[in-house]
Amino acid sequence: MRGDPEAYRRRYESRVDEQIRKAMEAGQFDDLPGAGKPLKLPSQHDENWWIRSKLRTEGVSTDALLPPSLRLRKEIEGLDDAVRDLRDEEAVREVVADLDRRVVDHLRAPSGPAVPIRRPSADAVVARWREARAASRPAPRPAAPPPVERRRWWRRRRPAG
Repeated sequence: MRGDPEAYRRRYESRVDEQIRKAMEAGQFDDLPGAGKPLKLPSQHDENWWIRSKLRTEGVSTDALLPPSLRLRKEIEGLDDAVRDLRDEEAVREVVADLDRRVVDHLRAPSGPAVPIRRPSADAVVARWREARAASRPAPRPAAPPPVERRRWWRRRRPAG
């Protein structure tokens, strides 16, 4: 390159690059947290490593990255686990109705890959919920036999004779 390097820089340097260069020259990037420490990069090639690590840091499931059709299908498969701890049948039916509404909305205007999705049946989910609750309840204890009345040794009668 011939000529003035400053003229070259003014011609090809963007406004952002100029601000970064000036900040570096002023020492504004010195002593930042993590300076000189290695980056925590994945051991395998993963183009979405940063997104996954950010989701993990924020406590968000990676299911948020799935297309809506796959997310709904996964939610339908995990429906029994989602309603297991609910107290009454009405709450179970509300959860199923909410999921069913979202499935119907998706079926009306699908997006993402074409994945077959079946609408959840509230009656079937409630039946499985009842079975799971009945199985998890402890078996009733058998009634204890009535205590046998024993006579004390000093009250025993001696046989006649």
